[in-house]
Amino acid sequence: MFSKRNFLIRCSRRLVSVIIVCTLFVSLLVFSPVSVSALSAEEISAPSAILIEPVTKTVMFEKNSHDVRACASITKVMTLILVFEAIDSGRIAYDDTVTASAHAASMGGSDIWLETGETMSVYDMIKAVVVASANDAAVALAEHICGTEEEFVSKMNEKAKTLGMNETVFKNCNGLDEEGHVTSAYDVALMSAELITHEDIFEFSSIWLDYLRGGETQIVNTNKLLKSYTGITGLKTGTTSQAGSCMSATAHRDGMSLVAVVLGCDTGTARFSDSAKLLDYGFANYKTEKLVLPEECLTPVKVKGGMQSQVTLQCEISDSVLLPKGNSEAVTSEFEVLEELEAPVEKGSIVGKLTYSYAGSTIDEYNIVTDCAVEAMSFGAVYKLLWQNLCSL
Repeated sequence: MFSKRNFLIRCSRRLVSVIIVCTLFVSLLVFSPVSVSALSAEEISAPSAILIEPVTKTVMFEKNSHDVRACASITKVMTLILVFEAIDSGRIAYDDTVTASAHAASMGGSDIWLETGETMSVYDMIKAVVVASANDAAVALAEHICGTEEEFVSKMNEKAKTLGMNETVFKNCNGLDEEGHVTSAYDVALMSAELITHEDIFEFSSIWLDYLRGGETQIVNTNKLLKSYTGITGLKTGTTSQAGSCMSATAHRDGMSLVAVVLGCDTGTARFSDSAKLLDYGFANYKTEKLVLPEECLTPVKVKGGMQSQVTLQCEISDSVLLPKGNSEAVTSEFEVLEELEAPVEKGSIVGKLTYSYAGSTIDEYNIVTDCAVEAMSFGAVYKLLWQNLCSL
């Protein structure tokens, strides 16, 4: 049983130690982080690249980021989004058993040599997808969630639209070359930012070396920056003849996360080097600062002619703002709110504006709105209120 898999395992085990040592040696020489104060498009070898802050989606660097291209196994970022959504909603669980179909087992490229009918937990299938970029495991998960890969891919395209990925069309769930299966560096950054909102992904993307099948199958992460870049947290690599060498790299330092995407590199070495340069640039030149909501801006506003004499307010702001380094000025805030409203007042009515500024420039503006509705005073409304009070006695 599993003769094909066992043969490949025996061959790969003899090579894996040498591969790991050589990879680490090269990566430490090439990908050590350096301080970068400026970055030109010419310094990035990838024909298409982008660097964003994932919370605000602020673009910090881009090079042909909207060019439509193949992206190989970076496709699995969207696959994983749907997997984690299914887990979060309770439709599937980590300890569920996934059975590999003949279709899943037929996938080529990088895989874990699933045999038709072989079973594995959802947890191990995710590990195979994230760490080993297993095409067969990706299809097995897709079929487990939606019944068929085709239905799952339809859900991938629906999710892409909701994320604003206007340059993306998925044809499969693993990224194998297929006509019309395309995206852009910008779209990859958007879906990468979405994936890392599911923090469980980091449990898998931080794994360097692990095992499946009770220790029978060894897997090594395709993301070599895990061993060479300070703060790296993930995320996904991909290589095919059409796509070239691609990567979506995520990292976190000093309270700030970044997403760097490179598509179409000539070599794997180039994709890691480009990704490190982009991340270095972001960490060297930007910082995030937490926004503080001034309590006084939510002071209740008087209501004239209403069943209540005042209305409470709310203002939803971002958790943080992206700022350039090298300026010691603090973020300042100011607000304007109406002194009085006239009933009736609808919930969500705009009654003011909160503005944040930095170094003399506006960086964010937010509406201050009513937190509830206030009914106009009338005989019927007063009678109803009196009746409710009497009934509660």
